[in-house]
Amino acid sequence: MASIDLVTIVVDDYDDAIAFFVDALGFELAEDSPATTNDGRPKRWVVVRPGGGGAGLLLAQADGDVQRQRVGDQTGGRVGFFLRVDDFETSHRRMTAAGVEFTSAPRHEPYGTVAVFRDVAGNLWDLLGPPD
Repeated sequence: MASIDLVTIVVDDYDDAIAFFVDALGFELAEDSPATTNDGRPKRWVVVRPGGGGAGLLLAQADGDVQRQRVGDQTGGRVGFFLRVDDFETSHRRMTAAGVEFTSAPRHEPYGTVAVFRDVAGNLWDLLGPPD
């Protein structure tokens, strides 16, 4: 059986991204280790995960012009990431207080309560709560 362990998000700065995902979204910092690029330059291996486990995010600091152009637009302007929570109202209120930018008001869909927000890089996410 296979499972998805990590998904990469290209960011401008490791520490800003860690602060966003840990402080604003409540993820856990699973790993922050020194590493090297394929050509031997220093970088970091930074992984954050939602509390309780599941797939994590590899926060990769942009390296070079091509990667810097992708920061915040990894999915071509579409919502590409989905954060499912048990208590939508509490999570939405906590994230708003932490300065998370929501681009839409919460709405009710058959699959749950949803509101779109931007991550630290500018990528769009759905905050998803249970259906009513």
